[in-house]
Amino acid sequence: MPVEVVTRLSRGARVLLVVACVAAEGPALLLDPVVGAPWWGRAAMVGLLAVQAGGMWFLARAPVRAAAVVITAGAGIQLLYPVVGPGITLVALCTVAWLCRPRWSLWVLAGTGMLAALVWLLGRSPTEALLWAAGALLAWSWGELGRTRSARRRAETRRAVLEERARIARELHDVLAHTVSVMVVQAGAAADVFDVSPERARAAVGAIESSGRNAQAELRRFLRTVRPDPGMDDEPQPGLADLTALAASVTRAGLPVALDVDVHTDVQAGVALSAYRIVQEALTNTLRHAHATRAQVAVRLLEGELLVDVHDDGRGMPGRSAAGQGLVGMRERAELLGGRLRTGPDPDGGFRVSARLPLQEPA
Repeated sequence: MPVEVVTRLSRGARVLLVVACVAAEGPALLLDPVVGAPWWGRAAMVGLLAVQAGGMWFLARAPVRAAAVVITAGAGIQLLYPVVGPGITLVALCTVAWLCRPRWSLWVLAGTGMLAALVWLLGRSPTEALLWAAGALLAWSWGELGRTRSARRRAETRRAVLEERARIARELHDVLAHTVSVMVVQAGAAADVFDVSPERARAAVGAIESSGRNAQAELRRFLRTVRPDPGMDDEPQPGLADLTALAASVTRAGLPVALDVDVHTDVQAGVALSAYRIVQEALTNTLRHAHATRAQVAVRLLEGELLVDVHDDGRGMPGRSAAGQGLVGMRERAELLGGRLRTGPDPDGGFRVSARLPLQEPA
């Protein structure tokens, strides 16, 4: 089974590991036991140090096998020149723990522990063997901590990306679903009266053009918030002040909307945008599915919250209170702000969408 490398090691980091290995081990060649050894002993020392440096280079590609090579070379150094020690074995262990999951790095830790046992078997003091074992455990723990922190950062990045994608999907759905629904209704009205009343058909076509231009402008504003253009001034997203134009566009599409906005305090942009989108989606659903003759929209302050209420006199459709991406999107908007949304048939008839949103966005 191939070893899964969960953390990437750049080429620059690999070069740094090799350079650090050479810098740390090079002075060992100048120690008296090495200088005074036979030529084959010095050659073996140079070869083992070179093997360790090469193993450090291949840690990113085959971490467990490369670490095994480094540990084996370290054991050879320990056998030949106990005063030198096992070289950079602990550095290799820390790197493998950072690169791989514990199911693999623990094997390297076990191999390093065997090296500590070898120190004891060679007649060195038990204290020295225990120090090597403790050093191995500390090196593995340090690498595992680094891997865990890196994994947490990657998970947070992925979560942020998914949340942003969901936000973009909600915004596009709200903009496009409303505009397309209005344009479809207006196109149908134009087709119905095209022969008998060209003026009314022309007015419906004009309303379609107006809806399309409004959608273009809203999409441009939204795309600038997603990918800001330094050469353009940022335009604000829709808010409570834009509900009048929204109600007018739905009224032109054939659904009279009575709008009552009674808010005399500042509302944060994110809360105002969510309120606008909830009204927009509710009216879009009414226009498409409810077969209503009128709708009422009320936005006011109630007990320190922003109350958004949309009520129509339509008959709704089966399962409407539980299904549909539009209702899901409205509920998500409310819950992201710490608010709540209720939807369903109204006891007095028709269908009601009611949201209560906090005046301040959550920190």
